[in-house]
Amino acid sequence: MKIKYSLSKLILTCFGIPTLILSSSCNKFVELDAPLNKIEASAAYSTDGTATASVIALYNYGIFNSLNAMLVSINVFGGISSDELHYTPTATPELTEIENNAISIASVQNGNLWAYAYSELLEANAAIDGITASTTLTPSVKSQLLGEAKFFRAFVNFYLVNYYGGVPITSGDPLASAYLPRSTPAQVYALIVSDLKDAQGLLPVTYVGTLKSRVNQYAATALLARVYLYQQDYVNAEAAATTVIGSGVYTLAATNSVFINTSTETILQFATYYGYSAVSTSYRTSTSATNIAPPAYVLTSNIANSFEANDNRKTNWVDSTVSGSKFYRINKYKIYTAATAGAGNEFNVVLRLAELYLIRAEARAQQNNLNNLTGALADVNVIRTRAGLANLPTTTLVPVMLAAIAKERKLELFGEFGHRWFDLLRTGQANTVLSVLKPTTWDVNRSVLFPIPDQQRRVNTSLTQNPGY
Repeated sequence: MKIKYSLSKLILTCFGIPTLILSSSCNKFVELDAPLNKIEASAAYSTDGTATASVIALYNYGIFNSLNAMLVSINVFGGISSDELHYTPTATPELTEIENNAISIASVQNGNLWAYAYSELLEANAAIDGITASTTLTPSVKSQLLGEAKFFRAFVNFYLVNYYGGVPITSGDPLASAYLPRSTPAQVYALIVSDLKDAQGLLPVTYVGTLKSRVNQYAATALLARVYLYQQDYVNAEAAATTVIGSGVYTLAATNSVFINTSTETILQFATYYGYSAVSTSYRTSTSATNIAPPAYVLTSNIANSFEANDNRKTNWVDSTVSGSKFYRINKYKIYTAATAGAGNEFNVVLRLAELYLIRAEARAQQNNLNNLTGALADVNVIRTRAGLANLPTTTLVPVMLAAIAKERKLELFGEFGHRWFDLLRTGQANTVLSVLKPTTWDVNRSVLFPIPDQQRRVNTSLTQNPGY
């Protein structure tokens, strides 16, 4: 079997980062034998085993894999762009740019996030096309795999649209997708909703395996609830969240066991035996909590000092270091270094039940009637009870309820895949909060979106730039 490559548009992948190589003088095609460890795309989806292996590749959490690299970037960039984390070293000026919300269009860090995401999308699109076209898969297997691939496409597009606004909606053909213009945010969200609804119908409620590390129907519904909330579709956000909460499959876990891989709260986790959250990898170098250098990513006082007395989330999810002065850091995951690889009992939690209670609380409060306010308060108090805190008093004021929900989201979801950054943006609070913390660099006309990487725009001249860059 031969594979045709265009020498003028040859895309190589190095550690999950697509790199475009341009030829100035030729556009010829050469035929190369397929690598010994590769098979033709049509063959990949011809049997249950090969099709499953192709979809499992979407979950690949190797250190240089596109999914892992994308999630690390999402976590770090969301934390330092908001009021959640401070980056202490000076060795990587580009991270300081991101923290200052003044990102260069030439930023390699930002360019990598884009590349990691589209590398994962390329795999998801290829799987969707291949599985859909296959006539030889067992129906139940075909349904499961197609649902997983559509979930991943929605998952990646969700982060792209929230970091960049409108982005190109690509297909499984990299050359056909190479010069596409940006779709509008509404068009991207429409595809996300469509994919997640399809996934709901394709996926079973039961998990494949025992550790909730492959997508099921409730994972698709949980992400759909978040998407509806972001779109201000509060009726559907409440309904989707209620479906997951009311399923009886998940219960809130004690704060000291939320992030272990057998947690009753987990809806979806990505398997890694290194046992750390994405943002923790850069500073978890010792099990000692005192007398060591400042961590690379310091939890800001805005987070660390916002907890009420006796909030067991601070007890279990925050610790400190001492090096002349006190520094706080995220402590949600307890395994510290790669030296413990293979021995950990923590996977990276991507979706969990607490978020669904907070989604439903906000969706209910935004509908602004007495019954819904009562329900919103009940949902918030479920989260507070787990944290060891007293119930909030009854209120009939929507702004008061929404402020309480926002605070609980800040203290419940910190350090988890950009929640704080996205919350500030979607609720219109980013300028109010960040212009005070970053008065010399924050620009409301520019800083709310990341720039489209200039390298991509030089290759694809159809890509427009975001305002202010």
